[in-house]
Amino acid sequence: MSDKPRKFKGGVHPKDSKTLSASKPVQDAPLLDTYKVIMHQNIGAPPELVVKKGDLVKKGDLLAKAGGFVSVPLHAPTSGTVKAIDKCPGPTGMSVPAIEITADGEDEWGDALEPIVDWKTTDPADLKQRVWDAGIVGMGGAGFPTHVKLSPPDGKVIDTLILNGAECEPYLTADHRLMLEQAEDVALGAAIIARILGLKTAVIGVEENKPDAIAKLQEIAVKYNVTVQSLPVNYPQGAEKQLIYAITGREVPIGKLPMDVNCVVQNVASAVAVAEAVVKGRPSIDRITTVTGKPVVNPGNWRFRIGTPIEKALELVGGVNTQPAKLLLGGPMMGIAQKSLGVTVMKNTSGILLVAADEVSLYTSEPCIRCGRCVEVCPMSILPATISQAVENKRFDWAEELNVMACIECGSCSYVCPSHRPLNQHFKRGKIEIQAQLRKKK
Repeated sequence: MSDKPRKFKGGVHPKDSKTLSASKPVQDAPLLDTYKVIMHQNIGAPPELVVKKGDLVKKGDLLAKAGGFVSVPLHAPTSGTVKAIDKCPGPTGMSVPAIEITADGEDEWGDALEPIVDWKTTDPADLKQRVWDAGIVGMGGAGFPTHVKLSPPDGKVIDTLILNGAECEPYLTADHRLMLEQAEDVALGAAIIARILGLKTAVIGVEENKPDAIAKLQEIAVKYNVTVQSLPVNYPQGAEKQLIYAITGREVPIGKLPMDVNCVVQNVASAVAVAEAVVKGRPSIDRITTVTGKPVVNPGNWRFRIGTPIEKALELVGGVNTQPAKLLLGGPMMGIAQKSLGVTVMKNTSGILLVAADEVSLYTSEPCIRCGRCVEVCPMSILPATISQAVENKRFDWAEELNVMACIECGSCSYVCPSHRPLNQHFKRGKIEIQAQLRKKK
C-alpha cells in the first residue's frame, strides 16, 4: 500500500450536486404512526417470519429470523402492534411482502441484544455472530450480508480491510455527514471488523472532495490504528474493485472477489452499524439517507427508521416546490426510478432523489456510431457497445463470453454515449437472462 492512490482505468466526472445537502447535519426523523418493513432487504435468502398479526413488539425485537447463512434477521423499528403481514411496493416496482407495524408512541426498547462490554477481549467468532444477529448488511447499496463478507473460506487469507467512504455517487451526502458527525463510530467499527478478521489495522478511503471528513477521521482514527486515504474524485471511485486498486494496487480478476486478492471492503455506514451492534446492543433498524434534488424544498440528511414510507420522508423535508419529473432511490448514476411513493426506506436506501423536468433529457436511442467512448470510460475494461448489441439480438451466450457478468452497472457508458443507447439497461437484462438460463440447467 502506498501513500499515493492509484488511478483506475476509465471513469467519468458528472456534476456532483452535493452542495444541496453536504452542509446539512443529520436530523432524526420523528416517530411515525405506521411503518411498513419490507421483508427481504438483503442479497441472498429472505428471512423467515417469527411474528404474526396482532403480536406486540418492542423496538429492536425480532420480526424475522435469518433464512440461511446468506440471510439476515429483521427487527422492529419501534414498539407497537403488528397490524398486518401484507405487501407493499418494492424498489424494483414489484409488490413485495412487508410487515406493517402500528406504533404505540412509547418507542420502548426490547432486550434482544446485550451490549458487549469489552470487544477487545471478546472472541472474534462472538463478534461476528453479533454482526449477524444485528441484521447488518452492506449499506452502500448492495445489501450483501456483512457477516458473510467477514467469513472468508478456508484457504483465503485476508490481510487488508478497506472502509469505503468514497461516496462518489452525485447528490448523495449521507456517508459524508456520517463520517463528519460519527467519526469515532466509523473508526471503532473499523477496529472491531479488523479484530473479527484477525487484522491489526484498517484503511478508510475517502474522495478528496470531503476534506472536512478526511480531517476529522484522521484526527480520531489514529488511536484505533486506522489510517485514512484521500482519493482523487473519479466516478465510480467507490466501486469495490476500483477502490481496492486505488488503495492497494491489486487488481481483482474478472469473475473473482475481493477476498481473492486478500481484501475485504465494507461501507462506512455498515462499520458504524457494527460498532453500535457491539457496544450498544443495537440492531440495524435505521439509516442515514440523503433527501435531495432541485424540486425538494429543504434538502438534507435524515436518520430514518426502516419502513418509513418515501411519501412521509418527503413531507419531513417540506415537500416539493415544483412537480418532479422523476423519483429515484439512490443517486442519478445507479439509482432506481420509482413509480410509487409507497416504497419504504430499507437498510440500503442511501438516497431519495427528485429530479426536475428541466434536468431530464427526453431522447430516442440511435444506432451505435462505434465512437469507442464507452470503452474508454468503462472501469471494468469490457466492451459495452458490443455487449449491448449481443443483448439486443438475444445472443446472451455471446454477451456472457464478452463478460457482461463483470459489469458493475455504474452507468458510465450510458452517461457518455452520444447515441443515447440504454447500455446499462441492456447489461442488467443480459445478466438476468443468463442467470435464468443457469437456474434452468440446475
